[in-house]
Amino acid sequence: MPKTRDPNQSDEDRHEITPTQLFTAFSHERRQQTLAYLAQKPAAIALGDLAEYIAIKEERPSYEWYERVLTELAHSHLPHLQDAGLVHYDAADETVELAVDRRVVAPYLRLAGYDDA
Repeated sequence: MPKTRDPNQSDEDRHEITPTQLFTAFSHERRQQTLAYLAQKPAAIALGDLAEYIAIKEERPSYEWYERVLTELAHSHLPHLQDAGLVHYDAADETVELAVDRRVVAPYLRLAGYDDA
C-alpha cells in the first residue's frame, strides 16, 4: 500500500499518511480549502484568518458565517486534519500550520481543482 511521507522529516519523526487518511481528509471542501490556504503560508497562521478566508471563498462574508466556519474548523475539521498528520493545530493559541511539506498535499490539491497548489 503506498504511503505519503514528508521528505523533510527524519526517519524517526516521519509520519506516514495512508491513502485512506488522505482521501478522508480531502472528502470535505472546507478541509481542502484549509490545506490549500496553509500550503501558501510559510508559517503558522491565526485560526481567525483561516475562517475569514473560507467564509470569503464560500461567498458568505458575514460575521455569523465567519463564526460558524470558525466553530466547525475548531471542533471538527482541524482535529481531523491533525489526527491525519497533515496540520499542527494549537487550540490554546488558536494557530494552525501545515505539518507536512507542501509537496505532499500539492498533487491532491491540484486534483481537487486548486490549480495554484
